[in-house]
Formats: sequence, C-alpha cells, structure tokens
Amino acid sequence: MLINRALCQRWATQVTYRFHANGCWKLQPSRHSLSTKPSWWQLQRPPVRHFHGHRTRNSNIKPLVGEPITEAGGGSVPPRNIIKAVVFTGAFSIGCFAGATIMEYENTRSMILSKAKQARFGFWQNRTLADRDTWGHLKQDIRRFWDSLTPGDKTFAPILVCNLLAFALWRVPSMRNTMLSYFTSNPAARIVCWPMFLSTFSHYSLMHIFANMYVLHSFSNAAVLSLGKEQFMAVYLSAGVFSSLMSVLYKAGTRQAGMSLGASGAIMTVLAYVCAQYPDTQLSILFLPAVTFSAGAAIKVIMGIDFAGCVMGWKFFDHAAHLGGAMFGIFWAHYGAQLWAKRISLLNYYHELRRTKHK
Repeated sequence: MLINRALCQRWATQVTYRFHANGCWKLQPSRHSLSTKPSWWQLQRPPVRHFHGHRTRNSNIKPLVGEPITEAGGGSVPPRNIIKAVVFTGAFSIGCFAGATIMEYENTRSMILSKAKQARFGFWQNRTLADRDTWGHLKQDIRRFWDSLTPGDKTFAPILVCNLLAFALWRVPSMRNTMLSYFTSNPAARIVCWPMFLSTFSHYSLMHIFANMYVLHSFSNAAVLSLGKEQFMAVYLSAGVFSSLMSVLYKAGTRQAGMSLGASGAIMTVLAYVCAQYPDTQLSILFLPAVTFSAGAAIKVIMGIDFAGCVMGWKFFDHAAHLGGAMFGIFWAHYGAQLWAKRISLLNYYHELRRTKHK
C-alpha cells in the first residue's frame, strides 16, 4: 500500500511486507476552535505501521548484506521474552505517568516564577530589548513563533523530530544493524524490551512516516486540549508500548514472530480517545463530504475490522497492535480522569521533597 516501488524491489526477496495499520482512514479536525467540542471532522488516510516477515529469536544478529533478512526456522516466542515484555510494559507505563506528574509540577512552578519575574522586572526587560543584537532579535522571533503555536503543535513538534531522526538513521549504512536490533520490535529476538518503545518512533519508508505524522498532527491538538500536554505524553508513550505488547502476545499465541515498526499503535490510541470523547461528532470522508457518520460508529467499525483480522488471521495488517491501541484509548477516555487524579499523592510527596531540598 504505502511502500514505494524501489523499497519493494529492494526487499522483495528478503522481507515479506505487512502493515500495522487501521485501514485507509484518517480524521482531520475542522477549522473550528478545538477549545470547545468540535462540530465535525473529515475522514482521511490513517496511521500505518510496517510489519516485516517471520524472524527467529536470533533476529538481532548482523545481516549478511546489510539489509533486513528473514531466517529459516519457526516463529515460536520464548516464554521468558513474553514475561520481559509484560514487566517492561508495566514498569515503563508507571514511569511515564510518574514522570508526567513531575513534569507537570515543574512546568507549573516555572510558569508561576516566570510570571512573577515578568511582573517585577517587565519594564526593565522591555527597555533593554531594543539594545539587543541581531541574534537576540532572532531568538525573540523564534520564541514569539513558538508561543503562537497551539498546545497540540507544541506537543507534536518533539515527537516529529524524534521520528525524523530515526528515519534519517535508517539511511546511514553503519547504523543498519543498530536500527534492526533496537528500532524494530520482534518478540523472538534476543533484545525485546526497549525495541517495544523505540520501534514506535521508527519508520523506514517516506510514505510511512508521512502518513503517521500527518494523522498524529491532525489529532494532537484535540487530544492535548482535553488531556493537557503532560498527560498526553504519558498516554501516548505508554500506549505505544502497550500496543507493542498486544502485538507480542498475538504473535506468541499464533507462533508468527516477526519484526514491526511504526507509530500507528500509539496514534490509534489518540484516535480512539478523541472518538470516545466526542462520539456524536459527525465525520465525513474527505472526497465524499456528503456522506457523514458519527465518530462512535467509525471507531466501532475500525475496531471490528481489526478484531476480525485477529480472529481470521489476516496477515496484511498487524491488527493486534491496532486493536490494543484502540482499546487503550477507549479505556483512558472512560477511566483516565480517575486514574490521573491519583497523582495528587505523588505531587504532594515531590513538593515536600523539593521544599526540603532547598532548606
């Protein structure tokens, strides 16, 4: 689908391509402000995740010709790798939400101090602004541009940069073995845990990264306005690892181990969260605006297709990871507020710890 011809010819005899995707859809918010409930969305192309053929537990070894290759053997997954994946997912998710809580505290504290400083020394700062050199003016222009961005764009920007860096590293021949070992998730490989996370920032083809980032950008503002940037990042990163875990468990259960990469599992969480939050929002197909349907119906259809793909063993998409990401998003839409509220005890503890440290 989204693989260019040169890439297909290059890997045709070495790798079986499959995608880890939702289908060919994507929702784009309307031009109306997302500070209130959006009135309509446009349906476009969705996130895509590459899923490469069967590989054995030695899939992290050095390829003979510097390209991803398949190896003869079964697709069984060692039980210890499943245990590692489950433990890593739990520990990583707890760490993400704990880190988001501390980040929220520090950002709030920094904002308060900045406002207080501006109120006290604002006149002097404005007076000296005219005396700054060209570099100072450039920094001010960059800062004004950054401040003009929406919260969703500010949160999307670092995610985009990380994905672009991983995409560029795939083009460095000397980094190919490292990318195969750490930026592709394979439950039968020797390295299991960190690739579950790093693979969510890894894209090999240009169309792959373009489709995923385009979808994420369209949904990020609505999700960030609803969750806040700290909670959004915790949900996004945890959802990426959780969707990788669902893929690991499905591959282990069906004995079909293979490497996969892409951000669509985490993006499916964002999509499902927005659809669950606004189930009555009317969606339309991009080139068929007259055909409308509700967001709640759309996510049910997408999840139904992924569920059917898991049951019937369809190989073209990694339906398990998509289904896992959607389940995470719907779960957080219904229970996330209660779980996020439990961070108060950690906030109080961190506040006391920080106050004691400064005494």
